Amino acid sequence: MEQAEPLASGFRAFHAFRSREFRLVWSAQVVSLVGDAAFVTALGWRTFTLAGSGKLGVVLVCQALAMLTTVLIGGALADRFPRRTLMIASDLARLAAVGALAGFDASGRLGFPLLLVLATLMGFGDGFFYPAFGGIVPLLVEPSAVPSANAMIGIARWTSLLIGPSLAAVAYGGAGSATVFALDAGSFLFSAALLWITRPRPVEPSAAEGTLREIWAGVRYVSRVPWLWVTIAMFALVLMLQFAPQQVLMPKLVSHHFHRGVAAYGLLTSLLGLGTILGTLLFGQLQPRRRRGVLSYAIWVTNSLCLAGLVLSPWFELAGALAVMRGACIGFSIAVWETMLMELVPENMLSRVVSLDFFGSFGLMPVGLAFSAGIAGLAGPGTIIAAGALFSAVLIAAVMTRPWLREID
Repeated sequence: MEQAEPLASGFRAFHAFRSREFRLVWSAQVVSLVGDAAFVTALGWRTFTLAGSGKLGVVLVCQALAMLTTVLIGGALADRFPRRTLMIASDLARLAAVGALAGFDASGRLGFPLLLVLATLMGFGDGFFYPAFGGIVPLLVEPSAVPSANAMIGIARWTSLLIGPSLAAVAYGGAGSATVFALDAGSFLFSAALLWITRPRPVEPSAAEGTLREIWAGVRYVSRVPWLWVTIAMFALVLMLQFAPQQVLMPKLVSHHFHRGVAAYGLLTSLLGLGTILGTLLFGQLQPRRRRGVLSYAIWVTNSLCLAGLVLSPWFELAGALAVMRGACIGFSIAVWETMLMELVPENMLSRVVSLDFFGSFGLMPVGLAFSAGIAGLAGPGTIIAAGALFSAVLIAAVMTRPWLREID
């Protein structure tokens, strides 16, 4: 035992795997997240072949709006009922939706209206799942292992974005889109089975006041905590001004600014994913405990400056290096933020806060996507993306001056 402790402390990022319950949920998420990433890739290409490129935006917007519609309800339910039960129910509902999509596609009866309906049902299921998942993590490990758990979840999340699209490309090319949809359906069944045998620590549920009142109680709680409501409101603007233009204009930037093709675009995405994995692992090993509020904001400023440098860089190689740096910032900062939520928010309020964080942060994304598309012809893509990134950096830096932020550990 005397030799085991130093060895274990040397690999702090992996401490969460000591818990059987965490290993089960993490394994379920690995498979499910890879299936989801493959599903998104296949959905995009299948929509294109069915209805043309313009219809994919309609599908993604409907799916996103469906998730935003249910995420607040999901947060309230996850604080009132067992979170494991809600996750299983969500997995089974999404299994039914994606299984139906695979069946209709394999039979040749899949049309765009049906695809749109089933993809929207997937979005509804996602909205119920994510708040419950965000709330169950602290119930799977001892308190000291929460940072490790978040690091490992981050690794699963970011790695799936590297593996899932490749899996979809191979399966789609070899056996068709219905096979990819069926694989995703199977991933939900696998996840539900592992969750069924998981035994998380029980938590005292919130008082049953009715779903709307419970959502409002969550809003009141967040509004009384400056580091919560200011950060959520700030990121609604940051994602609208920074992430949305990047999503819309990055392909044009690669083509017009760097004079390269789809391979270069994919490489930048892969380098970003590599960076997020490295940043998440770094967090898991360091597990900072002091001045985490200031640390998070400093990393977000750095991320914004890296994005501006990436899109204005005269050299693609420098852009690739900055993509890795950005990814490291994203992976590290998200792990810090999620750990702060799990450690500083009361357990019987956590899922509602997670749902409000998700709803608030992404609420303006549709506006940002539409706005970015509307101004795409007014200036170069690099100029538009950099302007949003630099404004975001100034906004985040301004909030860093607030005294309440420096008081957060």
